[in-house]
Order: sequence, then C-alpha cells, then structure tokens
Amino acid sequence: MRLVSWNINGIRRSPEALRRLLDSLGADVTCLQETRVTRDLLEERLAIVDGYSSYFSFSRVRSGYSGVATFCKNNATPGAAEEGLTSLLTNHQGAVGSYGNTEEFTEDELRALDSEGRAVLTQHQIRTSDGHEKTLTIINVYCPHADPEKPERLAYKLRFYRLLQLRAEALLRAGSHVIILGDVNTSHRPLDHCDPDDLACFEENPGRQWLTEFLWRPDRDSGLFIDSFRHFHPTKVGAFTCWSTVIGARLTNYGTRLDYILGDRALVLGEFEDSFLMPEVEGSDHCPVGATLRAELIPAPRCPPLCTRYLPEFAGRQQKLSRFLVKLDPVNLPEPTLPQPQGDKNSALPKNRAKRMGGDPGQGQLSLLRFFQAGCPPEKPLITGAQEPETDPASQDPRVVAPPPSEPGEGQAAFWKAVLKGPPRPPLCKGHGEPCVLRTVRKAGPNFGRQFYVCSRPVGHNSNPAARCDFFLWVSGKSPAPR
Repeated sequence: MRLVSWNINGIRRSPEALRRLLDSLGADVTCLQETRVTRDLLEERLAIVDGYSSYFSFSRVRSGYSGVATFCKNNATPGAAEEGLTSLLTNHQGAVGSYGNTEEFTEDELRALDSEGRAVLTQHQIRTSDGHEKTLTIINVYCPHADPEKPERLAYKLRFYRLLQLRAEALLRAGSHVIILGDVNTSHRPLDHCDPDDLACFEENPGRQWLTEFLWRPDRDSGLFIDSFRHFHPTKVGAFTCWSTVIGARLTNYGTRLDYILGDRALVLGEFEDSFLMPEVEGSDHCPVGATLRAELIPAPRCPPLCTRYLPEFAGRQQKLSRFLVKLDPVNLPEPTLPQPQGDKNSALPKNRAKRMGGDPGQGQLSLLRFFQAGCPPEKPLITGAQEPETDPASQDPRVVAPPPSEPGEGQAAFWKAVLKGPPRPPLCKGHGEPCVLRTVRKAGPNFGRQFYVCSRPVGHNSNPAARCDFFLWVSGKSPAPR
C-alpha cells in the first residue's frame, strides 16, 4: 500500500493530464492540497479520471482558494467518504462518522472551520500483515497559514488544529486506524527549518507546541500519533518540502518541512515500511511526500455518495470512447460519391474580372509590393523654354566637394537609438561580480514602490558560495534605511 500527499498549488495549472500525473506518483491513494478550485470551476477532466475515484472539498468563502482532493485507485475504493471535520457538510448515508465531543465550539465556529475546504476523509478496509481486516481512515488536510499581520488567522489555525485532533482521536476510539496527511503548515523542529530563530523563540510558536503535544515520543506517554518521516529518518538534515519560489530557494534547498504523514502509533510501528520525500517532483512550491505500508487495501464494491462522479453536473456524462466507435460491415457501406461539376460557375474567373484584378494575365501574379510603390515618373522630364535647369552653381565648381550621401535609414537609426535608450545596465554584485536583478518594494511602508538591486542568485545559507550575497543598492543610489 502506497500513499502520497502533495500541495499541488493549483490543480488546474498542471501542464500534464491529471491521469498521467497521478500515475507518475504511483500511489494507491493520492491526497492533494491547495487545489484552488471551487465547485463551479470544477471541470470534468479533473472530476472524473479513468481508473480513479475522486473526493473533493471546496472553499465556500473565496473562489480559487484552498481546497483538497483525494484520488483513490480502483483497487483502493473507500467504503465511506466525507467532506470536512464536522458533520455540518454531511447530507448523505456514506459518511465516516465519529466526530468526538465538540461542545467547546459554537456552531458558527464549526461552520467557519469547515467553510474553507480544508479536509476530506476517506475510510477503507485493509488487511494487515498478520492477516486481520481493519478499518483505516485517511484524513487529507490543508491546515491554515497564520499570517503574522492578521492575528485572527493564528486563532483560526489553532482552532482548526484542535478540531482536527478531536476528530482523529474520536476515530481511534471508534476502532479505526487513522492517518493524517497533508500540508500541516508548521515546521516542527529546528531540524525541519532552514533558518530557525533562537531556539527558545522557535519552540514558543503555538503551532509547534500543539504539534509537540499531539505527537508521541518514546520518552513520554502523551501523544497518539507518530511523525512517520522522523520515525524512519530521525536525524536527516535538509529534508524540506516547501521552498519560496520568489527567491529561488529550491535551487539552494533553503526551505522548510511543512508536509507530513502522521499515523497512529500502532499503525506506524506495526505496518509502516518507509516514509519519504519526493523533491525531484516539480510543479509546485511544495514537493510530494509519501509512505509505504505492509497492509493491503480491500476495495469497496462501489464508491460512496461523496464521489465526484455522482455530482449532478457530471452524473451520466462519462462514457467510454468505444461507445462512439461502432464497427460496420464493409459490404453494407454505401459507395462513395464525388460531387458533380457545376460548369464554369466555380472554375476559373471570367476574363473581364481577371483584367480588373491585375492587368495582363500573361504577366503572372503581381507582387503585393507593387500596390504600395509610387507611380513611375515619366522617362523624360518636360522642360519648357521658359524653364531653366535646377542646377546648383556650386556643383559646377570643381573646387567644391559635396559631402558623401548618407546611407538609407542611417538618420532614423540614430534617432531611435537616442529615443529608446533602454534601461541602464545593472550593477555587479560584490560577492560574485555578476549582474544584479531589479526588485520593487511591495510591503506597505515608507519605501513602498521603490526599486533596488540585489544579487541575482537564489537565497541560501551564508556558508553556501552558490547562494545570494548581501549586495543591496537602491536605484536612486542612496543608502537604505537601517534594516
């Protein structure tokens, strides 16, 4: 059994067909985050993929925002599926259930936490390595990002974490194994961050504190889930899953690990074979993460009602191409017929029309340039007796030397070169002696809109010679304010 999770950063912008993309990942269950597609924008080519069943959660507050989707191969068809962590979005019989005690949340709060399309649950039957059949619930999540300039988003993120924990632990109590996978949007340990702050400040982050309490460690009894990647690779450095595309950080591996596959303790210790990252797969600012298990999936006989193919806009529309290709008996095929000629009506143009369109037909087709050339002057100018030739007297004097004629277009070229100077050449950075790149300040403040030059290389550690140096220059040449 193979699982893959990927923050795809827009499912509609993928350059290749979704079927080929899913096949290339090689997973039985593929969980995608940040699909950025709402139901009104969902196309049939994304909703119905041959060989897979799909389950989407859409944002209900913004278009082209958030969203998750789970694609299950036919050999991994779930028996139940559900959108959201609460029961508020469930209106069918094939729900997963086991919601836990959510009395600490108001109904408005629960509805808000499920309104951004951040969770899809699929429930499967598996056969473990010891031959027992068990229930496995896979929770595909895209946890919120806490914008430092919007404190209300940090509160939203922490409440989402709390709701996720309540639901996962309720499923465990109901007897199901549980895997939480997706973009958790928190780098847990300093090892998971390219440039951690002071360790005391780093660990004070409330998202990290929640993750520490949520995960099990051998040295303490709390926590019901295991970070599968760190279970198999506890000391691996540079194991990142997200890089800033603005600064080209992927080239120097200057990133963070935000994507996880978390499993309940019994499942990870008993059935997980490996957990891995796939940094070679491009197409997003995140890379996929995956895990393999010894357990085998037992497909359900039919897809649950949440399956996208059952949506009214797609129901009954998916048909195989072979339905339209019917083999006919060659004996019964009608004889092909050619259209009958209709005389001179559609053959050549009449001669009088040919004269109107271009002169003597014997001269062949005229060049288009002939129609834009000035009329030819008479072969000999007409000079009357009262007229005198317009000759410069100086030209008759052999002592006067006329300037050489200028080349055609020489004056025009000089004019346009003077007008279209182009931007000035960028300065060279001090660290590498290479041309810098021009940037513009986008952050609100006194320098908003100002332009500056920085080293063109991607951001990285100071010890990395291939990374960006600290060269900085305002376009005006003035020294920047202290930063």
